[in-house]
Amino acid sequence: MGAQTDLTAGSVISAKGLDLTFQTGDGPVHALSNVDLEIGKGEFVSFIGPSGCGKTTFLRVIADLEQPTGGAITVNGMSPQEARRRRAYGYVFQAAALYPWRTIEKNVALPLEIMGISAAEQRERVKRTLDLVNLTGFGKKFPWQLSGGMQQRASIARALAFDADLLLMDEPFGALDEIVRDHLNEQLLELWARTNKTICFVTHSIPEAVYLSTKIVVMSPRPGRVTDVINSTLPKERPLDIRESTEFLAIAHRVREGLRAGQSYED
Repeated sequence: MGAQTDLTAGSVISAKGLDLTFQTGDGPVHALSNVDLEIGKGEFVSFIGPSGCGKTTFLRVIADLEQPTGGAITVNGMSPQEARRRRAYGYVFQAAALYPWRTIEKNVALPLEIMGISAAEQRERVKRTLDLVNLTGFGKKFPWQLSGGMQQRASIARALAFDADLLLMDEPFGALDEIVRDHLNEQLLELWARTNKTICFVTHSIPEAVYLSTKIVVMSPRPGRVTDVINSTLPKERPLDIRESTEFLAIAHRVREGLRAGQSYED
């Protein structure tokens, strides 16, 4: 009982000795191996590592979309299954995944409809979340009328609509060009500062991970292990040109070294 108390105390996400092995026709695939991690309330945590290292798998375990085969994990002190039932998180996928026949406001309202929330409350929440992501005035548009970056902001609004404290983001800006990506990185930091959400963010980009995060989790190639956890020393207010600072470059160097160290597990 004491171990369970230690596991969950003060953490939004708490993983201890987490393992996940997929059984496939070609034999077992070890996706995660002995992952220990604590994520506190209000943190912005990026997961970075090579393709196939288990970044997305870890997010899916948090969301109860995959079940671990060893170890333990809690979300707000609950099992991932209970957290999912209580709608304790919002999930933003790599693609915006908006329904083309529904307007932006109807896409954002979809989880609220499923939850049986009243029409009046839906309108209020949709308005508030579209304001948060700077899409005021675009609610009546259809997804095909918006740019890729605006569609992804609508996807974030949908994840925010039921006001969960935890936001899971699986490489949401990976398909966007660098200029749009920079702009959305700035807007995401502003959103995080305004809402005080806890954010778990998967990325392949070292500059993106360093710019956004209070904590960077570096992962090795499969089986996914945590090779380093870097607590950022950057200030909360981060203009884009902070990426040229000595402090930023030093953190980016440590991330790169962590990725290189992870590669040494492969032989």
